[in-house]
Amino acid sequence: MKSTSSERLQIQNVRRLVVKIGSNVLTTSEHKPNSSVIKQLVRDVVDLRSRGCEVAIVTSGAVVIGMGHLGLKQRPEEISELQALAAVGQNLLMNFYERLFRVKGVPIGQVLLTAEDILGGRHRYVNLENTFSSLFELGAVPIINENDSVSVEELKRQLGENDMLAAYVTNLIRAELLVIMSDIEGLYTSFDATGPKGDLIQEVKDGDFELDTMVGEHNSVVGRGGMQTKLQAAKLLMTCGEMTIIAHGRKHRLTHLMDGASDGTLFLPSGRRLGSRERWIAFASPERGGLTISDRAQRVLLQGFGSLYPTEIISCDGDFSAGDVVKIYGTSGNEIGRGVIKYNFSELCSIFGKNLSEIEMKFDRSGVEAIHKDDLVLL
Repeated sequence: MKSTSSERLQIQNVRRLVVKIGSNVLTTSEHKPNSSVIKQLVRDVVDLRSRGCEVAIVTSGAVVIGMGHLGLKQRPEEISELQALAAVGQNLLMNFYERLFRVKGVPIGQVLLTAEDILGGRHRYVNLENTFSSLFELGAVPIINENDSVSVEELKRQLGENDMLAAYVTNLIRAELLVIMSDIEGLYTSFDATGPKGDLIQEVKDGDFELDTMVGEHNSVVGRGGMQTKLQAAKLLMTCGEMTIIAHGRKHRLTHLMDGASDGTLFLPSGRRLGSRERWIAFASPERGGLTISDRAQRVLLQGFGSLYPTEIISCDGDFSAGDVVKIYGTSGNEIGRGVIKYNFSELCSIFGKNLSEIEMKFDRSGVEAIHKDDLVLL
């Protein structure tokens, strides 16, 4: 019998979570909705709501269910065909959810998202935050999917069977936990395109493993992602200060996971919980350029000692304006953070090599930092 760690028991205190369910779990081999899986998910969500938890569902399956409805056996390659299948399947999928939740007396709210909705700017991001807050206040379960019927770029980029979308939504609504219900029991000590190898890893802390190199990428005949995209999602949320569990959607119960059961793999936060604006800067803002800073500045920033000044910037690139988000790189080329820049590209280039007093005179203002510490997020 597996023992329950103190970290697992902390899950019982979670009051807002996102559960993502993948196509391979949600649908049958005939590309139809897996009624037993979806019914169990609905029962578990209703149970968790009765305990005081707010739950949002990120659901895959629209394209696959469209395939089943139209009698297709293989996922097509053409974007237009995928969009058509999503348009057919989306309505069928939501009707399935709506009927099951209606029996339990629980309203749902469909939220179709594209990357532009999340990454399209601060105003749009805040509006989306407010929409989710209102859904929770009204007692509805948000059911979210990528808007595959119109989002050409998302389909081309293959966000990974909604894994990254789920991470972005978790980040957006500041949920304390993302549960990814997959067709695998968690992260193993090794993994390749044929499946898991070695032993199941029960918990992952920051620095325990080189997550970027542990797995290969794999696409199924119906799904678009593999363990690689799930790890990307978990890493993003570790940085934001949230937990992620990768579990088996047909073997593991959501309520059992929330009770602290040692099923699947738990990814623990790497630091403090970021605030809403910090999350937007780090993971939901369009980056307009990049800065390379000195080794001294990198040491100072990583030690948490303040703002970034123009005198510590070695070079910059991009087409940014004051108020845009830029990436910050060390001299080795590694990204160490992101922040809101106070100069446009030409202004910043014009003050390379000048000292702070010269910069103050040139711009006739105090506070000449390039990025204020309150607008800076270290990754």
